[in-house]
Amino acid sequence: MNQAARRIGRTLALVLPVVLVLSGTLAVTRVPWAAPNAESQVLTASSNNASTVATARAPHEVLRDRLLTELQEKNPGVALTHLQEATNGRPSLARYCVDIARTLGQAAVRKLGQKKAQGYARPVCDTAYATGVVQGH
Repeated sequence: MNQAARRIGRTLALVLPVVLVLSGTLAVTRVPWAAPNAESQVLTASSNNASTVATARAPHEVLRDRLLTELQEKNPGVALTHLQEATNGRPSLARYCVDIARTLGQAAVRKLGQKKAQGYARPVCDTAYATGVVQGH
């Protein structure tokens, strides 16, 4: 009995790391977000256009940039609604909410002027958007 248990243990000790490495490698080779219109794209180690240095951005920075783009393309109300939804859906972003809302207020002033930007004020992240509107003037 002891021999069988030892043999099973050795087999698992050799096979399990190989299985984990292969499954992890296969999991990260498919990158659906690499091209906006492609369903999936496969990364290869010999890719000619692969960057040598990858810069990871924090989730709050990605959110801020996306909301600033929405503000420019649509209006501050849409961006504020999406900010509220993002912080409700992902509570770890809540600590950045005030900074993002203030930045949105400042950008709204640059786009619309102070008077129009004030019209979009909401109680998202307390009064951070309104503070940004005042600072953006």
